[in-house]
Amino acid sequence: MAAGYRVAVVGATGAVGREVLRLLESRRFPVGRLRLVATQRSAGRRIGPHVVKPIAPEVFDEVDVAIFDTPDEAAKEWVPVAAARGAWAIDNSAAFRMADDVPLVIPEVNAHALRRAPRRIIANPNCTTATVAVPLAPLHRAARLRRLIACSYQSASGAGQRGLDQLWAELKEAAATGRAPEAPRGEVSPKHPMALNIIPAVGSLRGAHTSEEVKMQAELRKMLEAPDLVCGATCVRVPTLRAHGVAAHADFAEPLSAERARELLAGAPGVEVVDDPAAGDFPTAIAAADREPCYVGRIRIDAAGCLAFFAVADNLWKGAALNTVQIAETLVRDGLLTPARA
Repeated sequence: MAAGYRVAVVGATGAVGREVLRLLESRRFPVGRLRLVATQRSAGRRIGPHVVKPIAPEVFDEVDVAIFDTPDEAAKEWVPVAAARGAWAIDNSAAFRMADDVPLVIPEVNAHALRRAPRRIIANPNCTTATVAVPLAPLHRAARLRRLIACSYQSASGAGQRGLDQLWAELKEAAATGRAPEAPRGEVSPKHPMALNIIPAVGSLRGAHTSEEVKMQAELRKMLEAPDLVCGATCVRVPTLRAHGVAAHADFAEPLSAERARELLAGAPGVEVVDDPAAGDFPTAIAAADREPCYVGRIRIDAAGCLAFFAVADNLWKGAALNTVQIAETLVRDGLLTPARA
């Protein structure tokens, strides 16, 4: 066997799984043996030189790291199997995010939490939460975040390939007719067209809130270790292809000027400040797509006295595939993925 770690990518044929494969190669993760895994329906497909294997307990034998991108129910079934067979399981679903004995990790935010993973399971946060958590972390460490009001602008790819398919179908119709679509052309948004529209509800309803809005507060509290954090959010689907934006208005326990916030963000890992509105320089979805950083701009003190900023990150990368690969890299760097299993 070649030198390196034995890696399984579960859900390898999906959009995020393919991005994981791309990033493992481009970032030169030390892969000694790569195993691609998917459902029986996708088994047998070939991705490059690799044939996709059907998911089964034995595919996790002699695996060091298993990166999962599956629906929640599949993750609940198979992530513990991978961990029980000796792999570190990094899961992109929501299945384990709020479990007390599973760390929820963004390496730039809370890499130390990887040392408290008794089940060898690590959860990846929601893509929208990740967009705002990366810039909030250095600000929280400096001034203690206590209240956040946020509005998200989430791209069609946040709903997977079906979301992109619906948006493209509606855009083509609009281009052909010169009018906004009169009806939706897909199942992701079955009541309202996505093209040339904004839809102020992302996720399933949880009382007065949506699941995406509930996740933001719960996940930020866990990752920032801020149990008293209050977060009000409205999550909105917008007709962009890739990268989510978040408009944040944050209140801190300690004074924090816009100038000091800009300095902290400029020196923070995973953050790139793009903040010259007079020159038209601020974060946009197109500029963030296929890029690693979380871009932050429009940094200011708003009329309510809060620190305001706008953040954009690629939801398929920092919100999913990139973060899982960075978690694996951090396990190697910190000696948690030991050479004995390499």
